[in-house]
Amino acid sequence: MVLTGAGSGIGRAIALRFAADGARVSLLGRRVSALDATMALGDGPGALASHACDVRDGESVRSAMASAVEAFGPVDVAISNAGIGGPNGPCFQEEGAEDRFDDLVSTNLGGTYRFFRAALEHLSPEAPDAHGAGPRRHLLAVSSILARIGVAGYSGYCASKAGVSGLVRAMAAELAPLHVQVNAVAPGWVDTDMAREGIDGMANAMGISQEEALAMAMKDVPLGRMGRPEEIAGLVTWLTSPDAHGVTGQTLDMNGGAFMS
Repeated sequence: MVLTGAGSGIGRAIALRFAADGARVSLLGRRVSALDATMALGDGPGALASHACDVRDGESVRSAMASAVEAFGPVDVAISNAGIGGPNGPCFQEEGAEDRFDDLVSTNLGGTYRFFRAALEHLSPEAPDAHGAGPRRHLLAVSSILARIGVAGYSGYCASKAGVSGLVRAMAAELAPLHVQVNAVAPGWVDTDMAREGIDGMANAMGISQEEALAMAMKDVPLGRMGRPEEIAGLVTWLTSPDAHGVTGQTLDMNGGAFMS
């Protein structure tokens, strides 16, 4: 299994869950020190290896993928989790104002596409049985609830994550004849550093405490709590299991009821 953005949060939880289940996991990310910290937490029967990678750079992605395959063999599961968050500002900005739109889209959407393309060059052999069951290959992306809803000032992030869902649908249709399943998960609030930065930003903008900002955010979540990275890892594990052989082209929501389709 190969995973981007494995140095913290949801990516770290996914890596440790797969390793605990016995998988050999290649961790890709820009911050090698963070990848090493994830590796230090692994205590399951599986194996972990790290490879430096910047998903905004196609050559970096291809090189890291080749290193991952050299270490652990062909790819059966490729999970695109690397991403950046935060606002890019209002659509109508003063001339010269910083606009992060291009970086958000290049990282979150373009990075997923580059990673999936690289993974497809190194897929494990196809081995379904006569009934279409048996080992399959999986491409999976971590999207966001903001693929479903709009937030003022977050046009870049919303567009990039909505684009991931469109990419998943198109690639699922294209790769189904090869028995490659392509899906995404769309978390809501999950207790990660990125989410806590969002809460801090709310608190600073509104002049309230972090506790008050968190309580305000949770008012829109029927279950009234942030999710845990380990819960997202559990959903990802299910999507790549034999129990989910009939699931492809889907974006599965896990957000405490904050968005209900």
